[in-house]
Amino acid sequence: MLVLFLWAGCPVKAGAAVEVSAPSVILMEASTGQVIYENNADEHRSPASVTKIMTLLLTFEALESGKVHLDDDVITSAHAKSMGGSQVYLEEGEIQSLDTMIKCVTVASGNDAAVALAEHIAGSETDFVEMMNKKAAELGMQNTRFEDCCGLTDSDGHFTSARDVAIMSRELITKYPAVYNYSGIWMEDITHVTRQGSSAFTLANTNKLLKQYPYATGLKTGSTSKAKYCLSATAKKDGVELIAVIMGAPDPKSRVSDAKILLNYGFSVSHLYVDENKDPLDPVSISGAVKEEAMVEYEGEFRYLDLTGADLTGMEKTFTYKEEHRAPIVKGEIAGEVTYRLGNETVGKVHILYAEDVERAGYGDYLKEIFKAFLL
Repeated sequence: MLVLFLWAGCPVKAGAAVEVSAPSVILMEASTGQVIYENNADEHRSPASVTKIMTLLLTFEALESGKVHLDDDVITSAHAKSMGGSQVYLEEGEIQSLDTMIKCVTVASGNDAAVALAEHIAGSETDFVEMMNKKAAELGMQNTRFEDCCGLTDSDGHFTSARDVAIMSRELITKYPAVYNYSGIWMEDITHVTRQGSSAFTLANTNKLLKQYPYATGLKTGSTSKAKYCLSATAKKDGVELIAVIMGAPDPKSRVSDAKILLNYGFSVSHLYVDENKDPLDPVSISGAVKEEAMVEYEGEFRYLDLTGADLTGMEKTFTYKEEHRAPIVKGEIAGEVTYRLGNETVGKVHILYAEDVERAGYGDYLKEIFKAFLL
């Protein structure tokens, strides 16, 4: 759903109210995209397996478009099998469902499974990486370049930033919340079926925050000697959903503790005002049209994140329409706007759109009206 909002002030900078060990972090509210806290958020960092957030995003996009399906057979290539690092030990020629491959990537951070997914969707990992970089550009990820789909590389040409990780994490969880059906799995068995027979393999979640923080919902860990310890952590409490990105933490415990610190701070200062705008609006009068009125609707819901402790019950909502609504009317064009004010400050606006097409009246339509009036 389209969300319109204005930010409530600037994010807290490093050294104010929050102390973490990682050199690069950011804290973002998911529904508005507002940054609550940041430190070195645009610094180029090696992402390790946090890279797989983009791989998952493109996978869910392919599912939505119908290009792939959860019950697809995904065949492991020799290239996919050759991946080192974290893996689920797929054999060349092994077939797993796309649904299982998503679990292998999200839960166990399998590099082999990530490459198998990439090849299934794009034909090759190289072509898939092109898709990743194109999507990063579309999302405005200005400090990101991918060279593989799993983050195993230590190349200086494969990099991102805490802010960009938050951006792609937000895109994934807000557009495809079904990812939580995978990221929340703590342990689950899959079955390898190869020429050697069948064997069970247990997927264990690499995100230890799930067991240590009651509001945690996901999302993805990563670590290499170059990247150190990274985490994009998602959590939800009292209707507020946060994304805490940790880049370059010195050890696994630090990335978890840093995430807890950021999330606790975010939940303590965040107050979210939501107007779903589902109530029907009165139609507007149309001049020069084949009908007298046109239906209108809100462009979307309104969200406002306050970090100051203001009384959000005092939010005022006023409606303003165009001076004249003249045919032809095109569905989706702007008919007016709703303004939200808190105290003396305008904090946001939402467009009001025409909900239908209305044609301009012709001579025949006017003659009909004259004839009706004559009969009366």
